[in-house]
Amino acid sequence: MQRFHIGAVTDIFSSDVSIAAPAMRELGMRGAELRTINGHSILDADKQEVVEALKALQQNHLEVIAIASPLLKCTLEDWPAQAALAERAFEIADQVGARIIRVFSGLRAAEPSKDFERLVDLLQDLSDKAGRHGLIIAIENDRACNISTGQEMGGILAAIDHSNLQVVWDPASAYISGEKPFPSGYQMLDATRIALVHAKDCTLDGHKPIWAPVGEGDIDWQGQIDALADDHYNGFIHLETYWTGVTDCARNLKRLVAPLAL
Repeated sequence: MQRFHIGAVTDIFSSDVSIAAPAMRELGMRGAELRTINGHSILDADKQEVVEALKALQQNHLEVIAIASPLLKCTLEDWPAQAALAERAFEIADQVGARIIRVFSGLRAAEPSKDFERLVDLLQDLSDKAGRHGLIIAIENDRACNISTGQEMGGILAAIDHSNLQVVWDPASAYISGEKPFPSGYQMLDATRIALVHAKDCTLDGHKPIWAPVGEGDIDWQGQIDALADDHYNGFIHLETYWTGVTDCARNLKRLVAPLAL
């Protein structure tokens, strides 16, 4: 038995969920994360598109774990114009049975520390609203955003002690941002607040990522997965690769999460 269930952001296979779902099932995946449907953001999908996507996933025995929304992948000044999209994210999560809404932390400012208190207020408000729906707001660290590393994520978690605010941990994004994601970045996180893990891998050419199959780049994925097991993480690990060989990445991930030999 695998130590973790694996899944994927569906559009790495296809923007057409009816194509992505059987491919994911054949690779032994059990979780799905909806980001785009039919070429547009999940938040722009109409009700029928969501119904059809959910049907395809259910037919292939895949559970919708998260809505990979683009919320807060904007400047904090632009947030008031985007805020209404949060309600749409909550509606879609309720419709498909997802518990996690992925968000970001504002496009990276020249001095992120100056936006810290405002970001805290926005995330606190989002978490309060999500709580009323029984949902989790999970911040993903992203190299383009104010929270890009484990160290920065640790700071925001310390500032917001809210049961509905958790993390999508992306070690590759931390690495591209200049951090050693494991063990250094990971040790800055409260492992009990990790809602989801995104798996991709790369090497670096200067500051430019060169994408690679999961487990074959510079990220210590085996060490990271072993540490998650030691810390009793019981969530999903979702493939979110930019490597063209998606099937190879999925097989590598499946091998990495296999139980350790006794």
